[in-house]
Amino acid sequence: MPPRVERTYPEPVTTPAPPISRWGYTWRIGLVMLISAIAWSPLVEYQWEQARWWFWLDLLLGAASFVAVFWRRRFPVAVALSTNLVAGFFLSAGGPATLALFSLSTRRRWREILPVSAASALSGGGFILFGDPSGQGRELILVDLALLTTIIAITVGWGMFVGSRRELLATLRDRAETAESEQAARVAQARIAERARIAREMHDVLAHRISIVTMHAGALSYRDDLSADEVKATAATIEQSSRLALVELREVLGVLREDAGDAEPEPPQPTAAAIPDLLGHFRGTGMNLVAELLVDPSAVPGGIGRTAYRVVQEGLTNAAKHAPYARVHLAVSGGPEDGLVIEVSNPLPAGQAPSSLPPSGLGLVGLAERAELAGGRLHHATLSDHHVLRVWLPWNA
Repeated sequence: MPPRVERTYPEPVTTPAPPISRWGYTWRIGLVMLISAIAWSPLVEYQWEQARWWFWLDLLLGAASFVAVFWRRRFPVAVALSTNLVAGFFLSAGGPATLALFSLSTRRRWREILPVSAASALSGGGFILFGDPSGQGRELILVDLALLTTIIAITVGWGMFVGSRRELLATLRDRAETAESEQAARVAQARIAERARIAREMHDVLAHRISIVTMHAGALSYRDDLSADEVKATAATIEQSSRLALVELREVLGVLREDAGDAEPEPPQPTAAAIPDLLGHFRGTGMNLVAELLVDPSAVPGGIGRTAYRVVQEGLTNAAKHAPYARVHLAVSGGPEDGLVIEVSNPLPAGQAPSSLPPSGLGLVGLAERAELAGGRLHHATLSDHHVLRVWLPWNA
C-alpha cells in the first residue's frame, strides 16, 4: 500500500490591524460601555440590595477587563479568554469580552477562535443555568441560551468578515504597489532602450561623416603640396559632409524633441539596395576602396538588409578613421542557403601616428548587438597585419 499522505492546510494570512484613530477609540469605548450597561442592568439592582460584595467585585473586574482590552492586539488569546471567562459571572465585563472576541476573530484562526468561543459559551451558559440567584430568568432559560449563542456567533462572524476584508484590501494594495513598481521598471527599461537606440542611430548616421570631415581637414593642415583645384575639391567635400551631418543630426534630435505619439513617422531605414550608393559616397571622399559584391544587394531581404547596410557603413567608417590612406577591401557574398557574409579588411597603417579622432568604443559594440538581434555573428581580428571585420547574417532573419 502506498504511504498515507497527511494533508495540511495553511493558516490564513493574518494582516496587521490598521492603526486606530482618535475617533476609532471614542466609538469603541462608547460601544463597550453600552454593551456592559445592557448586560449588567438586569442584575445590578439585586447585587446592590442582596449581595453588595458581588456588586463591587463585578464593578472591579469589569474595570479590570476594560483596561485589559487595550492590550488585545499584543496578547489576543490571553485577553479574549480571560475577559470572556470573567464576563460569564460578572456581567459588567460583557462589553470588553465582546470586543476582545471580535478582535481575536479578525485573525481568522480557528484554533484560537473555537476554544475562546467555547469558554465564553460555557461560562455564560453556566451562569444562566446555575449562577443567577435572582431567579428572574428561570422561565426563559432556553431563550437566554439561544441569545447567548447568537451573540457569540454574530461577534465571531463579524470579526472574521472584517479580518477577511482587511486581508483583501491589503492584497489589493500590494498588487497596486507591485503594478506601480513594475510599470516604473518598464518605463525605466524603455527609456534605457530608447537612449541606446538613439545613441546607435546617432553613431551610425554621424560617425562616418565626422570621420570624413576630420580626415580631409587633417590632410589640408598637413599637406602643402596640394594644387588649388585639390584644395577646392577637398573643401567642397568637407562642406558637403558637414551639411549632411547637420541634416542627419537635426533629424535625430527631432525625435528627442517630439513627445510620444506627436512625432512624425520615422523615414525608412536604408537597406542593402543602398550599399552601391554608399560605396560611391566613400569613393567620392577619396577612399581607396575595392568592393566585391558577389550577391545582388536588391535581392537581400529587408530584415537583414538594414543590418547589412549598417555593417558596411560602420566597417568602412572604421577603416577611414584608423587607416585613412590604406586600401580597403569589401566583400559581400552568400545566398539563401549559406546566409549573408560581409567582410571588411584593411592593412594596418605602418609607421603612422595614431589617429587623433576620439575612439568611441560604440561602433563594434553596436554592430555586435545588431548582428545578435538579427540572429547573426560578428568577428573581428588582426590577421597578417590586416584588420578583418567579418559578419554573418542569416538570410531569412
